[in-house]
Amino acid sequence: MPQIAADIGGREESTVHEEGITQGLERRKFLQRAGLAAAVGATLPLLGTGGASALAAVPSSAGDPDKLFKDGHFKRAEQGYRRLLTKDADNAHAAAQIGYIALLSNRFADAERFLKRAVTLKPDDEFSLYQLADCYVRQDRLREAVPWLRKTENTTHAAYATLYEHIKGTPWRVDGPQSTRVPLLGIDPLPHLQVSINGRPPTTFLLDTGATTAGFSMDVAADAGLTAISESRAKIEDKEYVMYHGIAESVRVGDIEIRNAPVHWNDAVRPKLPDDSVPQGTLGTVLFYHFLTTMDYGHEQFVLRRKTEAGLRRFRAQAARLKGDVLPLWLAKDHFPCTLGSLNDFGPRVVTFDTGGPGRGIGTSIDFAERAGVELGEPEESRGGVRYPIAPERSSLGKATRRRVKGYANENPKVGAGMKFDTIANFTHEFFESFAITFDYTHMNLYITGDSMDPDAR
Repeated sequence: MPQIAADIGGREESTVHEEGITQGLERRKFLQRAGLAAAVGATLPLLGTGGASALAAVPSSAGDPDKLFKDGHFKRAEQGYRRLLTKDADNAHAAAQIGYIALLSNRFADAERFLKRAVTLKPDDEFSLYQLADCYVRQDRLREAVPWLRKTENTTHAAYATLYEHIKGTPWRVDGPQSTRVPLLGIDPLPHLQVSINGRPPTTFLLDTGATTAGFSMDVAADAGLTAISESRAKIEDKEYVMYHGIAESVRVGDIEIRNAPVHWNDAVRPKLPDDSVPQGTLGTVLFYHFLTTMDYGHEQFVLRRKTEAGLRRFRAQAARLKGDVLPLWLAKDHFPCTLGSLNDFGPRVVTFDTGGPGRGIGTSIDFAERAGVELGEPEESRGGVRYPIAPERSSLGKATRRRVKGYANENPKVGAGMKFDTIANFTHEFFESFAITFDYTHMNLYITGDSMDPDAR
């Protein structure tokens, strides 16, 4: 969805803390086992060398797990919360935070254990109830998510509970080859390709990490013979729509077919394509995380690989031959990927990347823009309120760096809202136009490759 990032806050200092070094060494070992260390750089743990596996700041309140968590120091925050639980076994907040941190990294056993503990201690904790439900959803244990969704007493969550109750058999069943490589029809206003629903003639869908499953127009739903099982309401670009939820027998992307897939449809207006036609749907992160997924902007390709060790080894071998970087990956708010990034010399810190922002490459708050030394342009009105054009001298995800990519600073950006930790920016469509990004949601790594990671070579 075309939105911009993030809550604001935090304090920037210059030293690299122990968590970052530990993360960097573990990531280096991971790469060495894959034969990638030489290809993506042997200096991953160090700031300014491309890997950005270390956070840049050591919070002043280094012993406060809430402050550590807010600043994105998740491992050290979890250690602090575990110490609190050792002292007080009934500390619902500490249990909830450990569970949430585990879920951010798809550590499902820990997430389930501590989130259950948290909602037992505090049954009205709606946030933790939803995280627990999402823990099951991410594992395709949809029926187990139902009671926790209902306990939130949220109408949207209830609509999903009803949908999941109606799914029979295995959801998200994958048929076809081990991988499929689909040419993109273009990358503007967003990457787009052909997708078929329930065996009907293919139609054009957008790719967007800020979207969820397969979502599409009322016409596609009618043509595919879909029946609405439940309804909810959603706000897209500050306009409210009725969302209809159902189950598609088939979603075909290239040679791969996803069967028994939860889907939704609405009458939202989508951005026009260069030929003046209108795309009829969107594929998003919930579909992506069922695969080892690559969005290759530079070569205009979309690749889905089954999540097997053999497939991952083949991908690593390919990645070893390419210039690139590997970064940590977190997943928040059920479908928003996060990693580490920088604006100028501010960072690396946690950032989101909602790729569905046509016509821009970066978004941040006014506060973080000022901290990063980013000049604000003249204010202009938008549907989300007043925004300021920006073009940071450098915007970076590890070694992947763009110069003067355009975007906006807002007083209260949306993507990071509700995550409970600060995100300093949102990286979106135009930042990625010459890169390929690959999501490994099993080992929680983000790969970025490109013909050139050097902005001065463009």
